[in-house]
This record gives sequence, C-alpha cells and structure tokens, in this order.
Amino acid sequence: MVDWLKRVLGEGWDVIPAGGLTGDAYFAVKDDKKLFLKRNSSPFLAVLSAEGIVPKLVWTKRMENGDVITAQEWLEGRELSPVEMQHHHVAELLHKIHHSSELLHMLMRLGKKPVSSDESYAMIKARLARANHATNGSEISEALLNLERLLPVTRNQNKVVCHGDLNHNNLLVTKEGDLFLIDWDNAIIADPATDYAMILKWYIPRQDWENWLQNYGVTMDTNTIGRMYWYLLLDALQYLSWHEERKEPDKVQERVENIKELNAQISTSILS
Repeated sequence: MVDWLKRVLGEGWDVIPAGGLTGDAYFAVKDDKKLFLKRNSSPFLAVLSAEGIVPKLVWTKRMENGDVITAQEWLEGRELSPVEMQHHHVAELLHKIHHSSELLHMLMRLGKKPVSSDESYAMIKARLARANHATNGSEISEALLNLERLLPVTRNQNKVVCHGDLNHNNLLVTKEGDLFLIDWDNAIIADPATDYAMILKWYIPRQDWENWLQNYGVTMDTNTIGRMYWYLLLDALQYLSWHEERKEPDKVQERVENIKELNAQISTSILS
C-alpha cells in the first residue's frame, strides 16, 4: 500500500502510516506540503469538504484492486479539549451541519434512511430480551419503561444528518482558529437531539444547558429535554448490550451505573 501511494504521489514524498485500528490512513509529506490519505472513505467526504465541515479534499484516486484513496489537506492543529466543547463555535458548527440540505441529500443518495425512534425502541427491546436483560435487573426494566413513556415526544421530529459520535477527539481546531468535525463513519439521518444530547451530557454543566442550546438555536423546554434523555438512555442501553456481547463485565457495570443515573434524572426532571 505504501509503495503504491509513493508511485501515485511521485518522487520526494514520504508516506507514514497514521495508526488506527484499520490501518487505512496515512500521512504524506514533501517539503512544506502535507496530505492526509485514507482508503475507501465514503463519497460523503466530498460534500463534507465542500461544506467546510472537514479539511479540504484535494483529490480522489482509484487503485488497481478497486479501492479508492482520498487525499485531504493536513492542517496544523489539535483536538479540542473537553472544556472547549462548551464554546459557542461548537454549537454553531453543529447547527450548520444539522441544517445542511446538501449533506442530507447526499447521505440519502448513498442509501441512508431516516432512523425512527419507534424502530430504535423495538430493536433495543429485542436485543435486550435476547440477552435476558429485559427481565433481569430493575435498572434495565426501568430504562425500557422510561423509553416507552417518553417515546411520544420523539415522534414527528425533523430528521437531519447526525454525526453519531460527538466527542472532543473528533473536533479539530487549526492554528488559524478553523473548526472541523472529522470521523463520519457513524453518520445517520435522525433527530438532531441524538447529537446535542451527547455534548450536553458529557461536556456542558447542567446550569449551562439552556445557554448552549440557545447558541445552537433551540429552546430548552420539556419536549427538548425529554428527547435528549430518550436518546441518552437508548445510547447507554446499546453500549450495555455491546459490552455484554463481548463479555466485558466491568464495562457492563459502568453502563448500568450510567443507566441508573439517567433513570434518576428522568424521574426527577421529566416524569415527576
């Protein structure tokens, strides 16, 4: 792979594996020129680049075996720190993504279909039942009951392109102050609360939720809070199942504690 990339790039380029689980990413350096190369990125990358969501796409080339290599600008910068997730620029970037018709149309052209909360509820309920979680453990049973109770407020919501993995490691800021959101492998079409609920839970102090949501562009009311907690609980149950299937009891217990906390918050702030 490295030899093929060197042939494509031409003389003078150094190609360095970028690490990661798949081994499909590389850095290429020549003098003051730097590129980030990746194998078999989604065609979605081109629209993300055009919208200024990810670093600029420089070129796309097809290998002899049919694999596709993309080259993006390699910008000097760093990941956001957890505390920087509170900045209004993060809220503004997420608003831009969620309101982009270009991103939505491209993802639908690639075969993605909107995810409904009813479908998600049925799937997690069946997954937990297969693992006998639906009846074992009061926290799991209460979580499923809370999902059912809150299900009506999640219906009939506008579906948008959601990143699906919003943590500070995926947000990059350049030396010039430009902000990019990378790693779109988990992109879905869903309720935007899927995304901003994760940011609020993990990065924003509870007393600052209203201000952050204002910067994003929504009002913090009972409906918004209910939707957010619904998706947080769904995410926690999905991870619980994921760790259970991989026989990771310590991680399972962490998720149970997370679910317990969410159940308590729902009981106090929404269902009381």
